[in-house]
Amino acid sequence: MTVARLLYLATLLSLTALAQAQDDQQRFIAAIENAQSPSHQGTDPFTLKELMERFHVPAVSVAVIRDFRVAWARTWGVADVKSGALANTETMFQAASISKPVAAMASLKAVQEGRFGLDQDVNTILKSWKIPDHPFGGDAPVTPRTLMSHTSGTGDGLGFPGYEPLTRLPSLPQILDGVAPSNTRAVRLVRPPLAGSQYSGGAVTIQQLALTDAVGRPFAEILQDWILGPLGMANSTYQQPLPAAREYQAARGHSEQGQPMGPKWHVYPEQAAAGLWTTPVDLAKLAIEVQLALAGRSTRTLSRTMMQEMVTPVGAGPFAVGFSIQQKGEGWYFSHGGANWGFRCELLAHRAKGYGVVVMTNSDSGSALTRAILERVARAYNWDSLDKPLIR
Repeated sequence: MTVARLLYLATLLSLTALAQAQDDQQRFIAAIENAQSPSHQGTDPFTLKELMERFHVPAVSVAVIRDFRVAWARTWGVADVKSGALANTETMFQAASISKPVAAMASLKAVQEGRFGLDQDVNTILKSWKIPDHPFGGDAPVTPRTLMSHTSGTGDGLGFPGYEPLTRLPSLPQILDGVAPSNTRAVRLVRPPLAGSQYSGGAVTIQQLALTDAVGRPFAEILQDWILGPLGMANSTYQQPLPAAREYQAARGHSEQGQPMGPKWHVYPEQAAAGLWTTPVDLAKLAIEVQLALAGRSTRTLSRTMMQEMVTPVGAGPFAVGFSIQQKGEGWYFSHGGANWGFRCELLAHRAKGYGVVVMTNSDSGSALTRAILERVARAYNWDSLDKPLIR
């Protein structure tokens, strides 16, 4: 057989495999878009388009991970109901609290480089601000590990409301002390570290300040150079406010009724806690990096040992350093959700098996749609089930 003939057959096989893969993708996408069969009531009887209308979600963007790669990505709807601009897979949404595990990866890289210890007293790392005197005597110190796992003892509650564009933004010390122009109360300890688990955006903000104090560079630059750039997350940024040159790419936030609410979005100086603009594809790249590092197949950001800190609960509550860890069916997953003004999103990925999904929406009512899509993806791909696959 001639070389030309061999090349022809190789090309033909490659094109056939590509066509088969594309056909498989379309069948899986159709399984997500269509009403579910068999129907278990709930959201099953509705198509994805009907669910978007039912829950008043202008746009939803999805990326599915399979075999440690992005299997497919698809976006439905409009980025801005006021302008009518269509959303696509490069449309950026606010990641809200999914910002936290991405930021945690950068702090773990600083630990890996020896800039500070994961269990070091954070007051010995901080330079521009200090946690006020410990009110609980000689208990364990507040550390980067406890700050990033919501076990530090801070009691500020869930998150931050953000600021309208063009308003004066507070510094991180002003936010942590709850002084003008901050719009939130002070971040203070309400219990000893590791006494329990309470979700705390303020704790993550303390760690943001510790990272920038230790490295001596702006937070957005650190994340770009250490995490976003190396992982090819080209449609992501922690810059707050969003640079004017990227505004065309950003989805607008919408109310629970799917309507504009005045400004297109809020601004978050609490970058580590809530300030990431990104896409499902880019977040999927980060999740895949976690999976590959845990499998000993990549060290682009962290070593295998250090990456294990992101998926190993610290001992109080469900959080590791960055991610929440949970069992679903027969599998163990790392995950994080997000809820900013006008945006809702979710990331869920298997710890070992190389699959997962990221869903992002531009509506305050997007959580119900996000949950429905997660369930449909898990069902279509037969995640951690002994049942026969729905799609062969």
